[in-house]
Amino acid sequence: MKRILVMIVPVVLILLAFRPVKSHTVTGKVTDETGAALAGVSVHVKGTSTGVSSDVNGSFRITAPGSNSTLVFSAAGYVTAEIKINGRTSISITLKAASQTMQEVVVVGMAQKQRKAVTGSVSTLYGAPPSSAYYQPVYDQIQQYRTDKDGIKEDFNREGYDKITENRFLKVTDNPLSTFSIDVDAASYSNIRRFLNQGQLPPAGAVRIEEMVNYFTYQYPQPVKNEPFSINTEISDAPWNKDHKLVLIGLQGKKIPTENLPASNLVFLIDVSGSMQDPLKLPLVKASMKMLVDQLREEDKISMVVYAGAAGLVLEPTSGDEKTKIKDAIDKLEAGGSTAGGAGIKLAYKTARENFVKGGNNRVILCTDGDFNVGESSDDAMERMIEQERKSGVFLTVLGYGMGNYQDAKMQKLADKGNGNHAYIDGISEAKKVLVNEFGGTLFTIAKDVKLQVEFNPTKVQGYRLIGYENRMLAKEDFNDDKKDAGELGSGHTVTALYEVIPVGVKSDFLQKVDSLKYQKNTAPLISSSQTEEILTVKFRYKAPDGDVSKLIEHPVLDKQVALTKTSDNFRFAAAVAQFGLLLRESEYKSAASYDNVLNLARKAKGYDEEGYRSEFVRLVESARLLAKGKPEPKSGEEPSEDDSK
Repeated sequence: MKRILVMIVPVVLILLAFRPVKSHTVTGKVTDETGAALAGVSVHVKGTSTGVSSDVNGSFRITAPGSNSTLVFSAAGYVTAEIKINGRTSISITLKAASQTMQEVVVVGMAQKQRKAVTGSVSTLYGAPPSSAYYQPVYDQIQQYRTDKDGIKEDFNREGYDKITENRFLKVTDNPLSTFSIDVDAASYSNIRRFLNQGQLPPAGAVRIEEMVNYFTYQYPQPVKNEPFSINTEISDAPWNKDHKLVLIGLQGKKIPTENLPASNLVFLIDVSGSMQDPLKLPLVKASMKMLVDQLREEDKISMVVYAGAAGLVLEPTSGDEKTKIKDAIDKLEAGGSTAGGAGIKLAYKTARENFVKGGNNRVILCTDGDFNVGESSDDAMERMIEQERKSGVFLTVLGYGMGNYQDAKMQKLADKGNGNHAYIDGISEAKKVLVNEFGGTLFTIAKDVKLQVEFNPTKVQGYRLIGYENRMLAKEDFNDDKKDAGELGSGHTVTALYEVIPVGVKSDFLQKVDSLKYQKNTAPLISSSQTEEILTVKFRYKAPDGDVSKLIEHPVLDKQVALTKTSDNFRFAAAVAQFGLLLRESEYKSAASYDNVLNLARKAKGYDEEGYRSEFVRLVESARLLAKGKPEPKSGEEPSEDDSK
């Protein structure tokens, strides 16, 4: 018997070793810490080349070789996570935002070989086909220092921001009109989020309050009849100054279903220069572009221009239903060389003009860190070139990426001059927000050259200040001048503006007196009883996307003020965001603003928060409050500098 057992056992072991392994399928969903779905997350079986990516809803389906395999989840801007299947068929996971150390794994979809500098030959822009290893570890920390000849580290942060001179309070008797262009950009908020997530307060120049406010969607009613937008107003107390009032003006762009949008002629203009090698630059650009490709239809056309030391067309106009072909072209991109931004922009516009779709959405989408250093790179030269190109009817979307050398000021100017918009993509979730959730608003314009002019009633208001929009201010004469460029409104977009108002009879140090005029008659104050109950009138001018003549809308606002606690979630949340901006800027107009006040307002005004952006805002304010407590106070008599927050 023993001899038989000795003979049988090895045979059994051999049979067990070669038994078929039953595969195991797992489905699930990936979300971030706010509960928002994460698209483009890499999900792969550890130790194998099997991998998939989560879709726009964060969902994935993967087949592993066994029920005890380990799944690895990774995405740019998030901490990589590993989960053992343990026989489960459904696994949902929440990825945490990457900490300051930026230890993560990202999808790069490129050859694992040394990158080559780009020359005039377009073929050198391609690497070998993507390898079977879809995942590549990246730097432990984003380098923002350089070492000098003595081996001493120097700060190498070359980010560029324009100084912002805040709008001051103006007397209504001297300046009854306030005129400005709308701004739907939201780049400032996502850039501020990046600073706070790294444990830093942002520099003052990075804080554009109107972009912070307009990052969020507000529940304004859809327009009626054939108007492109609805107009909404609300008045209450200013949360940071009990003697002042706050006036909200909100626009809601008409929402056009994606299937009803006109055909698109899109040209991707992608920076593949050496400065784009960081993991939160070109790899994130590629992931972003793939998400946009997934939204395209058969009637949409895509071209792709890249630039480094030279510019080249690497994808001829291709139908939106050829998604594999487009994504393959994206996968082949590698970074290296100098940055001839001007040449790339010229070629992109030329391509867009040659494939122009009459009545369609013709647009160049620029993805870059803005660090142009070859050819036409000066702000003035680039602006003049963009101004000339926009006459063709081609719009411009500027998507900013990266840190350390991010040129915010330059990209703001390009988007402004190009009849376009500007967003900062700090991670895959922001790419999903801009290119998936807000696809129509980002890429399809329903009204261009939108201007606002507010006339204040001097019997009700003695002084006012527009909060933000400093780089969008216009002369009063510009309002009726159809040659004057202004902002664009996209499908479904909301635009919100806030005025801080000083009522008549309130004593204020913010209003400066001037001497009486010698040669002008001093106009007697208007008698209140002879006036209406209007506190102000808002006038709007806009053009159709392909129009040259503006249309006028007037909207009087009655002096019907309600208690702050009785205002809408729209009003209170917008006020909370604006107050947060005043604190980050260390504004001279912040009065009694405080982080506690911001949090109290925001927490009670989150309202409908499907994507979790408002909840995330609350967490960012909490982080900023902690960082502000640890910030050294300026010396006596010393003004805080533009870079104090770095």
